[in-house]
Amino acid sequence: MGRVNYQFERRKRDLEKKQKQEAKRLRKAERKKQHDAQVPVPPPTEAAS
Repeated sequence: MGRVNYQFERRKRDLEKKQKQEAKRLRKAERKKQHDAQVPVPPPTEAAS
């Protein structure tokens, strides 16, 4: 029976983890983008001196 290639297994796990993190980052960025588009930013007012 063949031996287990631990480096391959670890690399596979690390790649899956990075893909999950990237997907989460993209979801957060999209949610923030949608939220920013919905909330209008009021123009700055000048303070009277």
